[in-house]
Amino acid sequence: MGDRVTAEEDEVLARALGALLREDPYDLRPGAVVERRPDGDWLVLPEADIPVRPDGFQCEIRVRPVPGLGAVLDRLREGVAERDLPGFDAFRAECDQAVATVRLQRRERSRVVARLAEEHGPVEEWTGVRGSLAFEALAAFRDHPVYPTGRVRNGLDERQLLAYAPEFRPVFGLRWLVLPRDALTLGRRARLPHWWPAPASLGLARPGDGYLALPVHPLTAEGPLAEAVTAAGLGGSARLAETTWPAVVPTLSMRTVAVVDDPGVHIKLPLATSTLGLLNRRTIKPGVLPGGECGQRLVAEIAAREPRFADAVLFTDERTHLGAGHELLAALVRRYPPGLDDAHVVPVAALLATCPDGRPVVDVLAECHYEGSAVALLDAYLRLLLDWHTTLFSYGIALESHQQNTSIVLDGHGGLPRMRLLLKDNDGPRVHPACLAARIGEAAAAGLLGFTDPRVLVTDDGPLADLFTTVTVHLCAAALAFELAERGRGPLDTWLGLLRDRLTEAVDRLPAGPAAVLRARVLKAPRLPIKAMVTAGTLFSKNRSGAVDINKFYVDGPNYLLPTDSGRTA
Repeated sequence: MGDRVTAEEDEVLARALGALLREDPYDLRPGAVVERRPDGDWLVLPEADIPVRPDGFQCEIRVRPVPGLGAVLDRLREGVAERDLPGFDAFRAECDQAVATVRLQRRERSRVVARLAEEHGPVEEWTGVRGSLAFEALAAFRDHPVYPTGRVRNGLDERQLLAYAPEFRPVFGLRWLVLPRDALTLGRRARLPHWWPAPASLGLARPGDGYLALPVHPLTAEGPLAEAVTAAGLGGSARLAETTWPAVVPTLSMRTVAVVDDPGVHIKLPLATSTLGLLNRRTIKPGVLPGGECGQRLVAEIAAREPRFADAVLFTDERTHLGAGHELLAALVRRYPPGLDDAHVVPVAALLATCPDGRPVVDVLAECHYEGSAVALLDAYLRLLLDWHTTLFSYGIALESHQQNTSIVLDGHGGLPRMRLLLKDNDGPRVHPACLAARIGEAAAAGLLGFTDPRVLVTDDGPLADLFTTVTVHLCAAALAFELAERGRGPLDTWLGLLRDRLTEAVDRLPAGPAAVLRARVLKAPRLPIKAMVTAGTLFSKNRSGAVDINKFYVDGPNYLLPTDSGRTA
């Protein structure tokens, strides 16, 4: 990173070192001691001393951002086994990329927020799905709650980031690949938008109507598309149109774009890049999109069976998808539900983002809906979030509905604020078929379990509890509590006490069996599972880590929900 130490470097390297201590892939922490010095606490290791302070979220300690952490990482490398050096060096390179990305974001942020304010007006007026896109742009400037170099998109340079990354608010046109219809598999309930281009409108007229256009992200078109077409055996029949249309903007998930003139329609497209880990590729493997449709059908069925969720939990429509049997030749057409135009639709990832006027998003929403009380807003959010996900758990279901896939929907209803949830991307759940069948009957359960990914169906409660804890509790709830306390917005004890109380209430509503599981594995567990995202995503190969799913590979950390002897939450 050069000789000049900067604040950006200090912040990124502190997060990187913190992840290494938290996940401890190299067995650094056994035998390590924390030593109090005049300038703060230091973790004393054989390889190096690391400046730390108490934490409690995912790990008992956090690395303090001070100059010189690059040298600490270099010394730690000396103790890494030779077989693990490629992964360590890849992570070190991610740190360099993260620093460069943070600098680019800070350079461009004022331009972006000025443009958002010009296009959308005051934040109070950022309503509907179109307004949600502005909140997503703000969220894209923030770090991931856990993964330390989450702003990195591996392999993309500055030009590509400025042209296609959500935090820079670009507008660009889609590319289109015309393929024989029989080369494409469409979902059984697929319904393409009315504006979907015919090959002739793209300048690629073919005899008859035996061809269909597949949208392609420009990054894929200018990169590995030709190789993918050949690998799929379509080199003699596929043609890439020169036309770029319609205009789209990227969402917080960079590979998903929203149609400018039809913002309630989003298109998810594969990208040959990686985020949240070098192995976490943003392609779309065959079977993933049908799995998402199956997940949507499953959770919608549960919501229909529980009357209190009938209008409280909303879902995007993900039944329209198509693919040509290759991870770079696929698309999902996601439709947002109607009736959102007057509501604030805000991804949880954006709640603590900074608005153009300097206020946190949560404060703007609180002013609009909860008489200025962020506590009341977050209380209503936690109450619904935890009620919904514990109810799913009682049916044998846990979702990967993290802070990016979960949005709050706020509007007025009968003169009172109305809090709802909006969920998308329901692929990758964990489902316990026996538990589901016990609640809804074997025949009904069998009709909902069309997943082809063998990792989805499990045989005990453990994977469900792990996913519920690491996503719903850690990412969607506790991350907010710890950051609010860090910002001086109230004692950590108060925020965690609120989370514990709402979770306890939700668990107490469940049947005895699932309630006992969540009390034992979450509320009263000595330690909680945490995602080892760096280990499974970058440091180790899958053979080395043994991870079946790199997003569901766990170690453990402190249980911040446990009261201390003094009655204060740790």
